[in-house]
Amino acid sequence: MPNFRVKKLKNLTLPFEKNGVKFLKLAKGRVVDLLLTEVFGEKFFITIKPSGDKFIIKSEKITRPARLENLQIALEIFRDEFTQELITNSINAKKSKFKKSQIVKDELEAINFLNNSNKKAIEIGFGSGRHLLYRAKQNPEISYLGIEIYKPSIDQVENLAIKDKLLNLALLNCDARSFLSLVRSNSIDFIYLHFPVPWDDSEHRRVISKSFLEEAKRVLKVNGRFELRSDSRNYSEFSINKMLDLNGVNLEIYKNKNLEISSKYEDRWKKQDKDIYDIIMINSDLSDDISNFKELEFPKFDPFKIASKFKHEKFKFDDFFINFEEIYKFSDDEILLKLSFGDFSVNENRFIYISNEVSKYYINSPLPTKINQKAHEKIKEILLK
Repeated sequence: MPNFRVKKLKNLTLPFEKNGVKFLKLAKGRVVDLLLTEVFGEKFFITIKPSGDKFIIKSEKITRPARLENLQIALEIFRDEFTQELITNSINAKKSKFKKSQIVKDELEAINFLNNSNKKAIEIGFGSGRHLLYRAKQNPEISYLGIEIYKPSIDQVENLAIKDKLLNLALLNCDARSFLSLVRSNSIDFIYLHFPVPWDDSEHRRVISKSFLEEAKRVLKVNGRFELRSDSRNYSEFSINKMLDLNGVNLEIYKNKNLEISSKYEDRWKKQDKDIYDIIMINSDLSDDISNFKELEFPKFDPFKIASKFKHEKFKFDDFFINFEEIYKFSDDEILLKLSFGDFSVNENRFIYISNEVSKYYINSPLPTKINQKAHEKIKEILLK
């Protein structure tokens, strides 16, 4: 991930703007400071961290932009304008491609993309994008949504999709396990999950779980297909057993089935004579529509009161948790709280912005899943004490 280290910082004169990059204001933390940055309307934080006799400048993880080059250019401008005595540099900005994306979506845009399509497919963890791009090229009548948690893959596949002028493809950077809970019931034709990390020593980190398969089954149309492809027999058998616990599904199982397209890793495994397993789960049930989700909104909080009593504190409940991690101050009456919350296996990491005028999630709101709604109500209760 792009970053650099310097000996000295110049005085920050904010707000500052150059070449489409804006540095808006600084939130001071107990250890790390957050610089609010905007590039083509997309806001994110850059972290400024003292480390001995130097400073480390890089992206803040929660708000990191999907387009890596936008972050790189922002870091490059900050380096040139506000630092001295460069020690190390890991930035490679490509100014010629500096633009706002139309393919990369946020969660609500991705939902609208799916809702406005008749035939649609989702690929979870598309990696290099070889399978996703092939499907989108071969089937222009199908809308494809690729979901990937690894941001450099988003950037790489977006550039390839633009080059190929694919109009039936959208990309989303998030955890698919949370996103599926927002998708309409019986609306998806295909879900692909190819070569997920098996996590043999940490089953709770696997994509496949009882709750994930229930959501996948719910969103699939009748005769819709969830297709798992894996080189791990252990993971395949684990997944089959989870699928067999569901009602209203049929399974197809194949060994060493040749598809029209294979990934570079699959090509390597075949040369090593490794077995490849395909498990296809076909839905046969009509599912109930999901209830409308509430907007996750806050009442007005007193920033001074909350700042004066803030402490790192974790709360555990039956099916979710809340962890207040850190506080940052733009000023005495304008603060940020950093926290994590939600399901024990699929959690959210967010900031809450609190001023005298408004309190809200910042920069992005969490997905309004049932678990997140429960956690949100408890967060409000705790902050109002």
